[in-house]
Amino acid sequence: MAEHETSKAYAVAILQEVEVGPEIVTYLERIDATLAPFGGRFIIHGGEVTELEGAWQGDLIVIEFPDGAAARGWYTSPAYRAILPLRTAHSKGPAIVIPGVGAGHAATDVLV
Repeated sequence: MAEHETSKAYAVAILQEVEVGPEIVTYLERIDATLAPFGGRFIIHGGEVTELEGAWQGDLIVIEFPDGAAARGWYTSPAYRAILPLRTAHSKGPAIVIPGVGAGHAATDVLV
């Protein structure tokens, strides 16, 4: 499915084995400033989950951006790249950018 220019996009990570220490604290203290120029904001940042199916492991992080270009721009920005090793050296897990869907999206739209 093609990303629409007006669709919001999301940076999503599932972080596991997070070693909370000075480096992670510095990362958390600095990440908000890297998001602001790209219109990014946390919409999920860990928290208690209610398991409905299967076993959940890790902390879910979801950051909303105005569009995919902004999300990718943030991730590749010098400001974020400078702090990224503070997280990756002290946690594991995948991170992706994925487009959102519009208000009129139906489940069957993925079949097109």
